[in-house]
Amino acid sequence: MQAERVQEMRRFVSRAGEKLEHALEKFEVEVKGKIVADLGSHVGGFVDCLLKHGAAKVYAVEVGKGVLDWKLRNDPRVVVMEGVNALYAELPEKVDLVTIDVGWTRQKFIVPKAASLLKPGGLIISLIKPQYEALPRERRKGVVRRELLNAVVGRTLKGIRALGLEILNLEPSPLPGSGGNREFFVLLRPLAYEGESEA
Repeated sequence: MQAERVQEMRRFVSRAGEKLEHALEKFEVEVKGKIVADLGSHVGGFVDCLLKHGAAKVYAVEVGKGVLDWKLRNDPRVVVMEGVNALYAELPEKVDLVTIDVGWTRQKFIVPKAASLLKPGGLIISLIKPQYEALPRERRKGVVRRELLNAVVGRTLKGIRALGLEILNLEPSPLPGSGGNREFFVLLRPLAYEGESEA
């Protein structure tokens, strides 16, 4: 009975949806009517959240196959891109927003790819997983040592800035990641290219 109540209370196909919803609210990002690319969709928690917030279309990019929730893969607003490494994803159109939730891939590699998929003025919401950004000595049994967490996140943000992106906001995830690792959402905007109009 308790399991049934938990299932009824769950709003998204995975708890990743709860994480993203928190970020959307904190960052005050409007998704309604937008075209979005979700890199690292897996079961589709982010995709589900984006649709519930009114996204017009979501490109669900996932290197695995057969993992996206059945409900989502049959939603006409979802373009399923299975078996596609997000680092090499190509879309038929530019998007308004890119969301990122990838494992084993550092931000310095995935963020430039995300930026290349955006329309002018587009935004990126990326989930930073410090355990994948940390050096081996900064982890203990897969978890970033608490006293080093701020240094790892700070170094990651510095690397993102060096790629030519503006950090608009940073927000801790309301739920922990694997192994109890703390995770952080970052809101990014590519800096205008030299000579590009700011109008």
